[in-house]
Order: sequence, then C-alpha cells, then structure tokens
Amino acid sequence: MPDTKKFIENLSGAGKCIGVLTSGGDAQGMNAAVRAVVRMGIYVGAKVYFIHEGYQGMVDGGDNIKEASWESVSSMLQVGGTVIGSARCKDFRTHEGRLRAALNLVQRGITNLCVIGGDGSLTGANLFREEWSGLLDELVQSGEISEEASQIHSALHIVGMVGSIDNDFCGTDMTIGTDSALHRIIEVVDAIMTTAQSHQRTFVLEVMGRHCGYLALVSALACGADWVLIPEMPPKDGWEEQMCYKLSESRLRGSRLNIIIVAEGATDRHGNPISSNAVKELVVRCLGFDTRVTILGHVQRGGTPSAFDRILASRMGVEAVLALLEASPGTPACVVSLCGNQAVRVPLMECVQMTQEVQKAMDEKRFEEAVRLRGRSFENNLNTYKLLSHRKIDSELPHSSFNVAVLNVGAPAAGMNAAVRSAVRVGITEGHTMFAVSDGFEGFYKGQIKEIKWGDVGGWTGQGGSLLGTKRTLPAKHIDKIAEQMRIHNINALLVIGGFEVCHSLLQLVDARSRYEEFCVPMCMLPATISNNVSGTDLSIGADTSLNAIVETCDRIKQSASGTKRRVFIIETMGGYCGYLATVGGLAAGADAAYIYEEPFDIRELQSNVEHLTEKMKTSIQRGLVLRNENCSENYTTDFIYQLYNEEGKGVFDCRKNVLGHMQQGGAPSPFDRNFGTKIAAKAMQWISKKLKEFYREGRVFANTEDSACLLGMRRRALVFQPVIQLKDETDFVHRIPKEQWWLRLRPLMKILAKYKTSYDVSDSGQLEHIHHRLYSWSNNI
Repeated sequence: MPDTKKFIENLSGAGKCIGVLTSGGDAQGMNAAVRAVVRMGIYVGAKVYFIHEGYQGMVDGGDNIKEASWESVSSMLQVGGTVIGSARCKDFRTHEGRLRAALNLVQRGITNLCVIGGDGSLTGANLFREEWSGLLDELVQSGEISEEASQIHSALHIVGMVGSIDNDFCGTDMTIGTDSALHRIIEVVDAIMTTAQSHQRTFVLEVMGRHCGYLALVSALACGADWVLIPEMPPKDGWEEQMCYKLSESRLRGSRLNIIIVAEGATDRHGNPISSNAVKELVVRCLGFDTRVTILGHVQRGGTPSAFDRILASRMGVEAVLALLEASPGTPACVVSLCGNQAVRVPLMECVQMTQEVQKAMDEKRFEEAVRLRGRSFENNLNTYKLLSHRKIDSELPHSSFNVAVLNVGAPAAGMNAAVRSAVRVGITEGHTMFAVSDGFEGFYKGQIKEIKWGDVGGWTGQGGSLLGTKRTLPAKHIDKIAEQMRIHNINALLVIGGFEVCHSLLQLVDARSRYEEFCVPMCMLPATISNNVSGTDLSIGADTSLNAIVETCDRIKQSASGTKRRVFIIETMGGYCGYLATVGGLAAGADAAYIYEEPFDIRELQSNVEHLTEKMKTSIQRGLVLRNENCSENYTTDFIYQLYNEEGKGVFDCRKNVLGHMQQGGAPSPFDRNFGTKIAAKAMQWISKKLKEFYREGRVFANTEDSACLLGMRRRALVFQPVIQLKDETDFVHRIPKEQWWLRLRPLMKILAKYKTSYDVSDSGQLEHIHHRLYSWSNNI
C-alpha cells in the first residue's frame, strides 16, 4: 500500500502573505492563537501581518497593518485579552468600508486571512470573501490597482477560529476563552462558598451568556449549584415554588448555603427575563433566607488564559495556517474547531447557520430542539446536571436491592471527589445502596466500608485530593480478605477511581474470579491521575488541574527573569515515566525544550539545545524555559542538565533550576476536571446499573465475561467502555505507560513554536467535515 503520510516539510508558504486579526469581544487565549499563526506562518516561509483593531484596522490601513516578526509575539502566551486589539466596526458593514479594506490588503499582497472572533466576525469575513472578485473589479475600474494586481490576488482565502467566552458557536466542542472564563467563575464561586457557609447565606450569581447558557450550566455542574437558569431551557411554569422547595429541603438536610446561577439572558417559558435581583427577591419573600447577589461581569473575560485555552489556541493557530496553505480558489471558508481532542475543519457557513438555527428555535420556543442543536456536549451537561441536582423523594426512587461500592486507588488527583459525589448521587437515583470504601484496597480488606448517602457528598466537587482516602496497595496480597468483605457487605458492583494501579488491580480481581465468585460482579474503572498514563483513555481526571499548576508556576518563574535578562530555567515535572505533563505543559508555557522518557535524547541533543538558546539570547527574547520529566533519563538528571547548561552557557546566560514536586498534585480541581469527573462517573453508574440487570439471574448477580470489567475512557472523540483484559496488550507495565500515546503528536508543535526545524506529520489535517453529519454521529463528547 502506498504511504499516504503528509509532512509539514512538503508544504511551503513562500510568496504567501497571511493577515491575522481579532474581532468582536475579546477572549483569553486569543494571543496564543495569534502567536501560533505568526510563528507557524514564518516557519513555512510566509509573511505574516498583524491587522490591529480588527476590521477597523483593515479598513483604516496605514500603521494598523504591520508585518509581524518571530520576536514580536514573544511573551504573549500568558497575556489575557488580545494585544493586537479588537473593535466593533460599523465601516466594515458598508460596501465602501469593505472596498477600502480590499485595497489595503492588495497593496500588501495579503490574500490569506485568519480571523479570530465570534459568529458575527466570521460571517463578515465570509461576505468579504464572496465579494472579493467584485471589489477587485471596482478597484481596477477606479484605477487604484492594476489589472495585473487583480489577477495575482484574484482569490481570498479565509480560515476562522472562534474566540468567544460564551461557547455559543455550533461546530466546536469548545471556543477559545471558554475554559478561562469558567476558571474565573469557579474561583469566585469557591471564594463565595466559604463566606456563604459562615453566615448561612444564599448567593445568586449572574454570569455572562446573553444567548447561550453554557457558562452558567457548566459552572453549576462544576460547583454543585442548587439551581441554574439558562436561555436554552427556561424553567417550567411554577418553577418558583419548585426552586424554593429545593432550597429549603437542602437547608433541612443540614446544608448551610445555597448557590443559584443565572445566565444574563435567562427567561421564563413566556420570554420574560429572569434577573438575578428578581431571583433574590423571590428567595427573600418566600423563604426569608439572607440572600446576596454577585454579578461577575467582565471579570469573566479577564485574567490569564488557562492551560486548556493556550493549548487549544496553539493547536488551532497551527491548523489554521495549514488550512490556508492547502486552500484553493474553490475551497469554502472554514473554521478550525475542536472535536473530542482533535482539531478539525468545518465549513464556516454551516456553523453560522446552525448557530442561527439555535437562536431561531429559542425564539420559537422549541427549547428541546435548541438544546439538541447546541450539540452533544451541551446536551450531556444538561442531562448530568438534572440527574445530580434534583433529588427524588425516597418513595419516587426505584428500589434495586443492589449494593455498589466506590473507592479511590493510587495517588490523589484533583477531581476524584467530584467523581465520587456524582457516582453516589446517580447510584442513589438508580435505586442502589451506595457504599464508600476508605483508603483503597487497604481499607477494603480491613473492612473500612460504610454506607454513603446523598447528603454525605454535598460540597465535594470543589475539594482537592481524595476525601475517601487513597492508597497504592494492590488487592492480590489480601485477595481472600477482600472477597470476605465483599461477601459480608453483599457488594454487587465496584466503581474504582484512580490511576495506573486501578488497571492493575482490576486485572488481579478478574484473574481471581475463577477462585472467588465474589469478584464475579460488574466492575468499572475511571482514570484519575495527574500523570495521564492510563491505557485506554486520552485524558485522566486530575491532569488538567496539574497542567494549570505547572503553567502558572512557569509564568511566575519566567516573570522573575524579566529584570535580570539572559536566564534559562530548568523545571522538573512529575509524571513517572509518562511525559504528558512535561510536553503539554511545555506547549502551554512556551518552553524551548521538554525532555521525556518516550523520546530518547543524548548529549548531542542537549548540546544542540544549548546552542539554540545561545542564539536566542542574541535576540530581544532573553530568557529560556526547559522542562524535564522526572524519569526521562537515569543519567541525564535535572542536576546534570542544570550543570551542563550552566557550564556551556557561561558568559551568555545563567541558569536556575526548580523542582515543582507535590504542588502539581494539590489544589482545588479545575472546572474541566470537575466537569469531566462528574460526567464520566454518572455515565459509569448508568453502565453499572445496566450490567447489574443484565447479569442478575436466580436471585444473584453473576458476571464473569470480559466486558463486565471495563475502563471508561475518552478515545479521540468519544467516551468508550473497554474491557481491562484488552488493555493488557496496550500497556507497558514496567514503565507504567501506554504503548501508544496520542499527545506525542503535539511534540513537533512545541518544537516549531520554539523555532526548531522538525518533522511534523500533518496527515490527520485537511479533512473538511460537515457539521450536519457530525451532529448525530459524534458520541458523548466532553
């Protein structure tokens, strides 16, 4: 079979000019996207121009359109907002304005545009593209450009990236800025919770989202809010009594606070606005609770971008340049979007039409349709929130007579508690009796098992570490005692949340099924480890929180060099033998190199990195950042690399080293980890319920098939249950890593953005996907 692989080396941007602009409302991560477009464009030999102040700068021309250099985007990665400016532009809406913009572009030879903005900005770009040949004809007729110039610049290519904190654009799982906005909201909610608890208060929080309730919904899911009001799914008539009943019931169960989240565009079923003040007055009038309102406003747009947004924007920026290089006159304008963990291209106007259809469905009060059109990710969030927040009274619950045990195994990871809370509440809703096991399998064999109820897990989502307690102990040593405890408590299913040890543990339990019938029950594993080293999943609970800790520290460390100049920092990250944190953290922090076990290196590479940094110090960027995974090499230790750089860089730069250690494991979970943990635990419990019914025969549960012991992981675009037995062959048990790891494909990206010549396989790029087909075929995206 012929090799169909496609490499970046075969794509050339020579002779091409790319203009990059940010338009509409600003969003954190826009700068990372601009940086990636500029550096990738220069890397492939194209000229890249900043278009300052969005479309206004394009219309006004002059100094608003400037050629960008490699150094001009240095230190942009960690800055919020957009450093090239953004403005709402009335002129561009007129034909005369677009004619002036076309002239300014042709004069500089720009026929490739990368537009970062919302649906209005992208619709404007598409109209500009459609009018392009007519605009050039007018410019030729007026004598402002020559016929030859018109021929040379006959086609305008446009690629969009969606920068919007609202996540209101159909066709992508996440828009640039959404994750950072969620970080701001959750930081505020966590802070408010402590004061609310002290005074037994109710807080009504108003978040952005005039036409889209994504921020309100996901933050409600991530903080376990009591009630949420969003424009896509207005509450049914009589919601006021329902909400007040739920708030008072929660207080009767011992809760000292209530959180209500309101999207700024929330309405009732009849289209009447529901304001945060109206909700406050309702609570005070009906319940007499001490109630406060907090309107977050533009705080949500501000601050430094999260690790997720930096990586998303960097990947999208690189993909946008590839799309422009491959565009032909007949190629429709496309948007680079995220599907699962893949960057894909979708036709711009299909996305815009779908986004407009959502608004139309809301205007026509077809709310279920509006939710479906928002996409599977939005729908999943809403269904999970409903499942977890509305506790049924005991008489309404199905009674299953099944006992399900939940435990944490391995090292603690932020988001474990959110997963336990979700599992317990969904389990109770499904009618099961839920048991919590303290201290993993060590607590299991000692009999540290007790029933856990709905109220016991209140407020767990925002807690870091593991409240159940977790140990690395594997079950094999105490298998008979664990079997005995399973028998004593009549455990019919196991949900185990943790890292690499869980995979190992489940394999041991499956192996023991032939000797102990107690283990012939459905078992499900949820991956939770900061190292992200579990086979069968692209992402693990806890890794995102850890990445944010690394990136935040790298930002501070880089800033400390701003006064001293010419300094290189060597930073050691955790991860065992898995280089995920070092690589992805390096990409998000703008590192010059990242040393990992999966990509062996030698003294020649170390020497080449030192030379590269020596060259860099001659430019205006006079600092370097090098990440090293803790187990990347037995001999090239952090001390060795530090001493080598120090010696070789003498007279050019000095060195500092920093071992980040356990700070990567601590802290409150990020919004992503809370949400991911909550959703996969809910899905796992539903799978357990299904399996319990399937394997219940003659008054007992008996499950000994391969598919009754599974890992629930995210694979490319979908959440998939995979038998742990099948993962055996995919795992390197000596080094505790999967044999194949998707994120290794991001390594060349980090090198390109740090100005290294490298080989980059772009075979996955280039497929234009149609949104109408994907709406139904995408499985449960996160």
